[in-house]
Amino acid sequence: MGKNVLIKEVMSKAERKTFVDFPNRLYHDVENFVPAFYGDDMADWDREKNPAFEYCEARAFLAYQDGKVVGRIGAILSHKANETWGTKRMRFSQVDFIDDREVSRALFETVENWAREKGMTEVHGPLGFCDLDREGMLVEGFDKRGMFITYYNHPYYIDHLTELGYIKDTDWIEHLIPIGDGSENDRNYVRMKRISDRVLRSTGYHKVKVRRRGDAKPYVRKAFELINTAYAPLYGVVELNERQIDKYVNKFLPLINPDYCCLIVDDNDDLMGFGVGAPSMAEAMKKSKGRLFPLGWAGVLKSLMKNDTLDLFLIAIRPELQKTGLNGVVMEHLYSGCVKNGIRHAETGPQLETNTKVHHQWRMFDIEPHKRRRCFIKQL
Repeated sequence: MGKNVLIKEVMSKAERKTFVDFPNRLYHDVENFVPAFYGDDMADWDREKNPAFEYCEARAFLAYQDGKVVGRIGAILSHKANETWGTKRMRFSQVDFIDDREVSRALFETVENWAREKGMTEVHGPLGFCDLDREGMLVEGFDKRGMFITYYNHPYYIDHLTELGYIKDTDWIEHLIPIGDGSENDRNYVRMKRISDRVLRSTGYHKVKVRRRGDAKPYVRKAFELINTAYAPLYGVVELNERQIDKYVNKFLPLINPDYCCLIVDDNDDLMGFGVGAPSMAEAMKKSKGRLFPLGWAGVLKSLMKNDTLDLFLIAIRPELQKTGLNGVVMEHLYSGCVKNGIRHAETGPQLETNTKVHHQWRMFDIEPHKRRRCFIKQL
C-alpha cells in the first residue's frame, strides 16, 4: 500500500491483451467469477471491429505499481447516449483493481480528467458501449456464481467508489427461477400454459416452428430491430446501428436452441415478440478463461447439450402488446424447453429495478432475487 501508481493508456495489441486478461488473474482463486468471451472483449476496444465507435470515443487504461499491473479501467464517451438522454456523461467500463485506495483513485481520476476535457459534467457506470454489453457493479450476491454476460467484482469495490464520491444512480436485479416438472401438479406450468393458449387464440398470433437453428435465422435480425423499439425507454439505452445489429446477429445465432427460442409472429410474419436463452456456459467459460480456442469450444458445446441451469438472455415484446400476456407465451415455451431437457433453474440477466413490467412476470414463481448490481454516478 502507499506505493506510487503509474497510469498508462492502452495503445498496443499486447497492452489490450493485458487489459482484457487482468480479471482472470485478479480473480483466479474466486470460485464465483466467470470470465466473458476473451475475443469479444478484445474486439470491444478495436476501432475496426466495434461498430459502436461510429458514435463513441473510448480509451482504456492500465494501472501499474513497481512494474506490475494492479488495475484497469475503460472510459467511453457515447455521443449518441448524451444526445438521446440530454446528458453530458462519460461512462466508465470494465473496471478492476486491487484493494488499494491509491490505485482506484488514480484510475478514476484519469477517467474524470478526460471527462472534464471533453466538457462532461458527470461520470457513471460501469456501462458498456451499448445496453447489450455488460453493465452494473455487483453489490449483492457475491456468494453466487456469475454469468458470462455480467461482471463479477470484489465487495471492496463499493467502499472504494463511495470514498471517491460515487453514489447510486440505478440498480439492476437478477432472479433465480425454479423449474418444476411440467405435470398437472406443476401449478406454475399449468397457469402459464392456460395463459399462453388463451393469448394465442385471442390475438391470432402464432409461434414460429423452429426445428433447427436455420429456421430462426430469418428472424434474428428482426429480433434486434424489435429490441431497439422495446428497450428504448430503459436506462441509458441507445438505438443499435446497422453494423451493431449485424454484430449481435452473428454472436447470438450460434447459441440458438429451438427448445429455448420463442418467436411470435402475425399473419404477415412480422415479429411481435421473442425470447431466447441458453444452458449456462459458466463452468465452461471458467475452465477456458473465456477463450474458445483451441479447446474452449468443446466445453461450451458440452454445456449447451447438458446442464441444469438456463441463462435467459433476451425477451422483448412490442410496446403496444406488453399488457396482452404475450410474454406468457414466451415464458411457457422456455419453461417447456427446460422441463424437456432436465433444467432445474432459470437465471435472468440484470433487469432494472424500475422496470415493473418485467418484474411483474416473475410473480407467479417462487423466485429468489439473488443478485443486485448498481450503476454509480458522480457529479464533476
